Amino acid sequence: MVEVCGLHRYFGPLKAVNDVSFRIGPGQVFGFIGPNGAGKTTTMRILATIDVPTHGDAYINGLSVVDDPDRVRRSIGFMPDHFATYPNVNCWEYVDFYARAYGLYGRARQTAVRRVMAFTELDGLADKPINGLSKGMKQRLCLARSMIHDPSVLILDEPAAGLDPRARIELRELIKLLAGEGKAILISSHILTELAEMCDVVGIIELGQIVAAGPVDQIKATTRTVSLLEIRVLRDADRAVEFLRTQHDVGDIEVKDRDLVVHFPSDEDAQADLLGRMLAAGVAVVGFRSRQENLEDVFMAITKGKVQ
Repeated sequence: MVEVCGLHRYFGPLKAVNDVSFRIGPGQVFGFIGPNGAGKTTTMRILATIDVPTHGDAYINGLSVVDDPDRVRRSIGFMPDHFATYPNVNCWEYVDFYARAYGLYGRARQTAVRRVMAFTELDGLADKPINGLSKGMKQRLCLARSMIHDPSVLILDEPAAGLDPRARIELRELIKLLAGEGKAILISSHILTELAEMCDVVGIIELGQIVAAGPVDQIKATTRTVSLLEIRVLRDADRAVEFLRTQHDVGDIEVKDRDLVVHFPSDEDAQADLLGRMLAAGVAVVGFRSRQENLEDVFMAITKGKVQ
């Protein structure tokens, strides 16, 4: 449903997007990850037909965003990281305005407004002025606006930014429901734990280029060279640290009371051997496990923290 092919976007000498390619299928949630200035928003703006590429193209349901932007807009819903509100407008009027903008009239428009207001649970706030809404409710309103024409593709730029924990959980559930309806969803966020829970695939971008893309577990497998061992000792953590520092395969060690976090090769045989060595040395180990890498670990391992 979404195909990005060799996308480039230059601003003078700055290569904001530099040969980016990826695909999103029906019902997939694609997490777009990268530091500020990596090219995420520029890519999303091109997909939303707000900007045009310097080279390359992108296709929404087979339609080119360059050659056929008007028809593409009928298939996409774009939720920017910031949206403007209008004075003296309530929630119903705001969504109804966008329904009119998409050419919905009469009973079809009323039905569409009721549908998205109910889906985002804003129907009880229909008469409330927008300026009186909380941040979370405003995000729901922006999502309702993006969905009013029932697009098959949703492009969500930092939808969870500034939300409290409950609002983030509720937004995550809404996105899962939309994916369950077969919509393709491209979502960017700095809250990587949220993306890991809702995304089927992710794309990590840095300096305008995709440095990794695919299912999270697949990306983990390509980066897994060092794991974090969580070790708890019964007593005398200093002695345990002293022993570990004599082992050639042990990396950095973090200590907090009786708990140690040790950088160590991810090979399970080597981990079992280390445990045996610790016990043979008289270190009283009461807890020993390899911490599962999460999306934040993968992101830190792949990216270098460079900005343009």
